Amino acid sequence: MEPKSIVRKGLNIVFPFILGGLILYWMYRDFDFSKFNREFIDSTNWWWMAFSLVFGLSAQVFRGLRWRQTLEPLGEYPRRSTCVYSIFISYASSLIIPRVGEVARCAVLKRYEGTSFTKAVGTVVTERVIDTLLMLLMVALTIALQLSVFKTFFAETGTNIEGIFNRFTPMGWVVALICAVVALMFACYMVRKMTLLAKFRKVVCDMKEGVLSLRGVRNKWLFSFYTLMIWVSYFVHFYLTFFCFGFMNGLGLMCALVAFAVGTISVIVPTPNGAGPWHFAVKTILCLYGVGMDDAVMFVLVVHSIQTALVPLLGIWAIIALSFTKKLSTSTSSAQQEPTD
Repeated sequence: MEPKSIVRKGLNIVFPFILGGLILYWMYRDFDFSKFNREFIDSTNWWWMAFSLVFGLSAQVFRGLRWRQTLEPLGEYPRRSTCVYSIFISYASSLIIPRVGEVARCAVLKRYEGTSFTKAVGTVVTERVIDTLLMLLMVALTIALQLSVFKTFFAETGTNIEGIFNRFTPMGWVVALICAVVALMFACYMVRKMTLLAKFRKVVCDMKEGVLSLRGVRNKWLFSFYTLMIWVSYFVHFYLTFFCFGFMNGLGLMCALVAFAVGTISVIVPTPNGAGPWHFAVKTILCLYGVGMDDAVMFVLVVHSIQTALVPLLGIWAIIALSFTKKLSTSTSSAQQEPTD
């Protein structure tokens, strides 16, 4: 491997940690952690916190069950339990290297079920498209319901959309357009280059087949139910933490929905489990709803830390469970229509 390639891959791993760490340092540089220790131990309602973790677990379980459905039209029938375990490992591995989880879960199915790796990657793309559309719909509805809060949020965070557009000169628009065209041309070139190479043809075809697999899902109502329950679980996982702290009383469901929507958008920034951007975004929303700065900062620190701790625990559980799981060959996995879990 060339030195440049090693450096580039190293930066891809290290940069998310540096970015998240810098944001967290900036947020907590003047925070009184002695106060945090007192209130963390004395005032947190741990029963509500524990209850919220149940929905963190259910979100990943539903995601695993839904993933299996997208694989069935491709002639792949992995065990449901392995699909769920692969999701656990996916989230846990992404804490170490952001975004690597999508590859990790496909590798788990390949190893234990004989599932085609490239087909599995294609279905992951399908899932991401669906989740992105749902996320955009959720954000649009939330903005419509709480437009005044979002206007304040954009203004206070320096991301006023009108102000950004007004700063663009005619030459600025030209440069932006040229950059967009060049980026699009480069993307088209890379896709064409890959498809022209014989060794990548099957990979591209399998991924395309995986993306189109949604059309062949047998029970679309069940698929829709799983999708809905994934996002309901994510939201309840977050909302129940409002009941853990006295200073969060009275904020209501709408505040939780706005904070959840903004927090969901913020995790697009590639840091481990959204650390840093999520803290900043949710803290800002809570302050807009009247929560004190210190309380809001403490809330995001506690909630994110506890809920993130669940992720590696589930990953370890999955690794242990898979160690007792019998591996299936490719032919066995494809031949079984409904394997026993």
